[in-house]
Amino acid sequence: MAVIPARSRRCAGIVALLAALLLGAGCAAPNVRPHDARPVADGKTSKLPPPDVITDAGEYKAQSEYRIGPNDLIEVGVFQVAELGRAVRVNTQGQISLPLIGTLQAGGHTVAELETEIAARLRQGYIQDPQVTIFIKEFTSQRVTVEGAVRKPGIYALTGRTSLLQALAMSEGLDQLANPQGVVVFRTIEGRKMVAVFDIAAIRAGRTEDPQIYGDDIVVVDQSGPRTALRRFVESIPVFALFRPF
Repeated sequence: MAVIPARSRRCAGIVALLAALLLGAGCAAPNVRPHDARPVADGKTSKLPPPDVITDAGEYKAQSEYRIGPNDLIEVGVFQVAELGRAVRVNTQGQISLPLIGTLQAGGHTVAELETEIAARLRQGYIQDPQVTIFIKEFTSQRVTVEGAVRKPGIYALTGRTSLLQALAMSEGLDQLANPQGVVVFRTIEGRKMVAVFDIAAIRAGRTEDPQIYGDDIVVVDQSGPRTALRRFVESIPVFALFRPF
């Protein structure tokens, strides 16, 4: 798993982010500690909301489905036409090349959209009723930042569906000073910066769902010991696994 080394200015950015969080946490219950919190995802569903994507017009739009990006590895199959099946890497311009079709744009499309496009191309004089399936083998256009009390902080490529525990494993796990009840995930949802706190011990024990991590998420692990800006913020949140604005 390739990792992009952490840079010195990243620490300053995290400090500024935590300062903003603490300013926005004044209305939360200051005396509620993480281990007293009720493990919930939200009031209506056990699934955490995915982040936004930015459209060509620069607007935020909820990401209901993953959109293929440069360097993703996708596997294309055509039912009963084995010679057309292959794994292809999306190039830096978001394009792929396939037999009978040639070059076409894959970047920016969902799996369903690309399946429809390939089927339409094959239908133009090649196959009467093509049934195209696409499987994304590597999501390398998506990255997650892992910070704080982990053994190897950095920016990591998501090469498939990735949970919070798996993201932490990419950073070689929590270090000896980590507070397992203070793992914070930052995400943009519906155009707003959101944050949620997770208890890794509860996830490992199966008491709380292991949430999915998406590209551009930032995961920060609190340190045990003296109170820090992150610790004060964690203690201000009354429930786990609930994304809230800051």
